[in-house]
Amino acid sequence: MRDAVEAARVQDATLTRAAQAGDIAALGLLLERHRAGMRAVALSILGPGADADDVMQDAALTALRRIGDVRDPGAVGAWLRMIVRNAGRSLLRGAVAAQPVDELHLPSPEDGPEQWLERSAVRDWVWEALEELSPLLRMPLVLRHFTTGVTSYEQIARACGVPVGTVRSRLSLGRAKLTAALAATADAAHGDAEQRVLASRIEARETLAAAESGHFGKLLTERWSPEIALLSGPDRLGGWDLLVRSMDNDVEEGVRQRLIHAVAGRSLTVWEMDIINPADNPEHCPPGVAWLMTLDDAGRVQHLRLAHSRPVQLMDLLPAM
Repeated sequence: MRDAVEAARVQDATLTRAAQAGDIAALGLLLERHRAGMRAVALSILGPGADADDVMQDAALTALRRIGDVRDPGAVGAWLRMIVRNAGRSLLRGAVAAQPVDELHLPSPEDGPEQWLERSAVRDWVWEALEELSPLLRMPLVLRHFTTGVTSYEQIARACGVPVGTVRSRLSLGRAKLTAALAATADAAHGDAEQRVLASRIEARETLAAAESGHFGKLLTERWSPEIALLSGPDRLGGWDLLVRSMDNDVEEGVRQRLIHAVAGRSLTVWEMDIINPADNPEHCPPGVAWLMTLDDAGRVQHLRLAHSRPVQLMDLLPAM
């Protein structure tokens, strides 16, 4: 019996190290080896049903993103069950277990250049695969797994203008498509996701600075598509004029925004902002907002959606006339 346990640990360790080096087949084998144990944990917390299925899917994607964090490759089964346990408990609490893919981790003492290269390679690979998805599947998947504040089914539904049930189905299909895209892009050249995020953070801060100095319209003209549209669900609220008028109105009222997180792909960018309201009107705006921006072929913002940290009425998005 002891020999069998040790053999299983050795096989887990071999597969984990291969997965950390970017071998998607090895990760698939690991998930299959431990699927029964992971599902048992999900069922013990949530019972049978869609929630358990969702947690299993979330856990698989989390494992892909964070396999480089495993310090004891032989104990990867316990690590996978812990991911499911945390996700299930978070779902019961109404919290969100997903963590952003470009989250910056402090290096541990044993981390060397190889470990950091492996993590960067996996991140670039994931983003390359995401670009293979249709926009309808990409947006919910990015919001659920790669942002910090627009991650619940209800928030994603409001942001995309679809029912919660549609979010569930798109996430399920998106994860399946992403798995296939990862396999298809394993040997392809991958862009530098970290550099895109860094450049996007700089752009976000420059955009906010331009707004505060009264030059938001000039920046939009120079950097965003001339066909820019502000969307709410399937509806187009307006274009350049509305965006500039809304931002100028908020700045005049003393509202400021501060970047807290950025997600950047070739076709989709998300800026998550804290909103700082004026002291004499602390309820002027919700405490946070995410700018969901789809890009044209030249990398310019073509469509903008605003996802707030709490529901807002349509008229709340529009400046006073």
